[in-house]
Amino acid sequence: MSTQAQALPNTAAPDAAPVEPDVRLVAIRKTFGDVVAVDSIDLEILRGEFFTMLGPSGSGKTTTLRLIAGFDHPDSGQILLGGEDVARKPPYDRDVNTVFQDYALFPHMTVAQNVEYGLKVKRVPKAERAGRVEEALATVRMPEYGGRKPAQLSGGQRQRVALARALVNHPRVLLLDEPLGALDLKLRQEMQTELTRIQQEVGITFVYVTHDQEEALAMSDRIAVFSHGRIDQVGAPKDVYEHPATDFVAGFVGVSNLLERDGRRFTVRPEKIRLLADGEEAVAGDDTESGVLREVVYLGSVTRYIVDLDAGGALTVVRQNMEDVKEERGHAVRLAWRPEHTYVIEPSEREGKE
Repeated sequence: MSTQAQALPNTAAPDAAPVEPDVRLVAIRKTFGDVVAVDSIDLEILRGEFFTMLGPSGSGKTTTLRLIAGFDHPDSGQILLGGEDVARKPPYDRDVNTVFQDYALFPHMTVAQNVEYGLKVKRVPKAERAGRVEEALATVRMPEYGGRKPAQLSGGQRQRVALARALVNHPRVLLLDEPLGALDLKLRQEMQTELTRIQQEVGITFVYVTHDQEEALAMSDRIAVFSHGRIDQVGAPKDVYEHPATDFVAGFVGVSNLLERDGRRFTVRPEKIRLLADGEEAVAGDDTESGVLREVVYLGSVTRYIVDLDAGGALTVVRQNMEDVKEERGHAVRLAWRPEHTYVIEPSEREGKE
């Protein structure tokens, strides 16, 4: 499959000039010795997008972010920010800021001093600095914390300060390298909502790196799914989840079922499959399979079933717990799903090479 990203449709008026992407990567390649970290990718990120680069460890997503930031330089290709090629420029000459997972706050400085630091380096006048620090802390809902030290803050509060320190510079693009990875689940979910709110409020392009599929689906305007230094698919969260372009995307983004019948490979999501009650008939036109329950796993709000199919292979089914779970291992069952929930997929380009 081509690594060319799918650009969003241009919503400008017909007589208006096309909007230049905030970030455009052209044939970017980066190697570390014999390891190809980024393999000649093309990508466009439009102004004001919350764009997520999603993939497992070693897929190339973090290296791509570092290339945009200027912490690493590509072996070949172009990195354009607002139409200007910055591939050979240092980080301080690029209109971007980066937020890291470890916050990187100065422990001896107050919150306000941490946020102000970049403005002092840029020699912004003192009066203007004070106003912008106040504005940035208000944006992350921490206006009363300016006098505290980082050690006096929770992990979520420190992450907000790191975000304010990046936003205070009014960058063209904000780069976020797994910024919520160190937080517990509940706080991480709260910060996902906060980051989405902040991005919509300030209107800055966010480029977000994560290996967490649910995080990417919940926050993003578009997602690029990375695998082995290349991009398997770019699209809106619903498109990536509902219409995976390759077997890798189907298996990595959420839980998916891969089956092969009559020489074709297809995927169907677990929540789309109905577990028919004894004697229940499938709706006319449904795809059906029969099999035997191998596993029944109670997960609170849902139960997960794994069914070994009579025709070969297995399917995972997820059903909401609207009533008591009665199915048991070894029970013969029938499954059904609508044909429009079945998607034929192509194998990843790398499948035959690995």
